[in-house]
Amino acid sequence: MSVVTFEKPITHIGLADWYAKQWQNQQTNDTRRNDAFNLRHEARQLRNETKIKTEWDTYHNNVRLADRVTELDRWKDVLLSCLERINREVASLKDEKFGTERELDALGIPLGVISECISMRDCRQGTELTYDDGDVELKKELCIVEQVKKLLVERCQAAWEKLNKLEDVKFRLNLEINDKNEASETDKDQLTLDKNCANITFKIDPLRACKGSITYEEWLEHSQQVKQLADNEMLDTLKLRESLFVVRERARNDMLAQRDRVDFTLRKRIYETQRARNEIEWQELKMREEMQKILAEIRTLKEALLAKTDALKLAETRLENRSYRPGFELARDEVEHGLKEEVLQLRKTRQDLEDKINCAKATYNALEDQQVLITRDLEDKNQSLMTDIRCLDLRMRLRTGEFSGPASDTDRNIQLTRMEKEIPPT
Repeated sequence: MSVVTFEKPITHIGLADWYAKQWQNQQTNDTRRNDAFNLRHEARQLRNETKIKTEWDTYHNNVRLADRVTELDRWKDVLLSCLERINREVASLKDEKFGTERELDALGIPLGVISECISMRDCRQGTELTYDDGDVELKKELCIVEQVKKLLVERCQAAWEKLNKLEDVKFRLNLEINDKNEASETDKDQLTLDKNCANITFKIDPLRACKGSITYEEWLEHSQQVKQLADNEMLDTLKLRESLFVVRERARNDMLAQRDRVDFTLRKRIYETQRARNEIEWQELKMREEMQKILAEIRTLKEALLAKTDALKLAETRLENRSYRPGFELARDEVEHGLKEEVLQLRKTRQDLEDKINCAKATYNALEDQQVLITRDLEDKNQSLMTDIRCLDLRMRLRTGEFSGPASDTDRNIQLTRMEKEIPPT
């Protein structure tokens, strides 16, 4: 051969194998294109499905966040309403407590007045120092005021304890409201985020259960318990305020009734003492008149005794002179018998007059002693009368201040029905 040829030192395939290889490549290409088409179709379908699901998941979560924000706002409004009611109850309870404390402080005046009246009436003297109705009513009034004071102190203590509980409830409500505000702001911030925000990043273990987290049911139960606690405390506070008002009004009514009863008893005692004093003054006047009459009678008896003495002297002188008659003339005649009877009669008369004078003097002394007793009794009654009058004047202090009471029944009705603010000013 004139031309030299070179071949690769590898095995050459035949034409049939070449055709087979072409067909195999064609089938492989078709298969790859079909696989690529199917992949593109599945990828497009996956992209569409994941896009739709992602958008719907985002929408549903946005709706859930919005609902959660609404629920938090609703609970926040409920708790705010409870807090406002608690604040009003605290202010009202403080006003009631202040009124009760003011009334408790005002009890010092009745206690001082009653104690002073008891001490003043204990200064009575003699038979006037008695346990009369005035003493009984004054001591009863003292017991009533002491009971009222004890009851008001207990109610003030209960109000103070209730205020502490209300402050604790207010703290819990404020804490709950602040937490719900923060949670609501957090969820609102999440609502403003989207996939195009610049401050979104991958987080480490976002699916972890946060420490201290609770279930929704537990959260709802806790919120309901806080609200129920506030409602129960407000209900107890309302009852306590009503009890404070009722105790004050009942105490004021009891004290006013007892005050009027004591004043009536003292006025009655003053009337009885005045009547007894007038009776004793009349007795003293009659006693003095009787003493003057006894003195006049004693003078008359003495004059009568003196007259009888002269008559006795005359009769005895006549008898003595007739005893000197001479001889048979010394006879016991009718004259002698008459003179002797006259002497005996005059002696008896003188003795009767002396006895009557002594009796009159004893009667006068008895009247004088009784006059001293009457004078002392009259002084005691005057002192007792002035004591009771001073007690009544002293008790006028009870008609001023907290326990003075309304000026009229109309003012009392206005006060009881709380209509002061409804009545236009005159």
